[in-house]
Amino acid sequence: MTLCTGNVARSVMLGYMLTTLAEANGEEWQVRTAGTHVVEGSAMSGRTRDALLAIDELVGHHFNAHRSHQLESVDADWADVVLASEASHVNFVRAHFPATAHKAVSLHQFVREAPLEGPFEVRVAAVAGLVPSPVFDVADPAGGDQAVYDACARQLWELAQVFALLVDGDGPN
Repeated sequence: MTLCTGNVARSVMLGYMLTTLAEANGEEWQVRTAGTHVVEGSAMSGRTRDALLAIDELVGHHFNAHRSHQLESVDADWADVVLASEASHVNFVRAHFPATAHKAVSLHQFVREAPLEGPFEVRVAAVAGLVPSPVFDVADPAGGDQAVYDACARQLWELAQVFALLVDGDGPN
């Protein structure tokens, strides 16, 4: 599960990126995206789509099918991990879905601070046990120009690739 605020930019980008990496690596990850404060059913922004298309490895995907979705308990329960864009999103999961707090981590914080060994769920729980830090936030590109969206997509692409390496063969739903 990938999570951002409106589920029209960061979580969408990351969802497509993780799906692409799973397919390329022969993994069977199932990826859903959601937001913490969503206008249900909104399409991804055109800038989000253009930022995805600017990454060569993602060219060829059809990005128009996405519709925003508010994170619900059924989503949090389903996920092996909730990869958040910001510390505030981790805190949102902790406040609204306390039973699944052990699965909510900032993507960037996970990439930087997760143990390198052990089962996936143990590594996720180790990072979920930390205080989520805004130092690891992936900035929301909303309101920015295309260059801001492109920079966000490049940052997420780098983090997604590292995440895929860290969970090689032991990945998430």
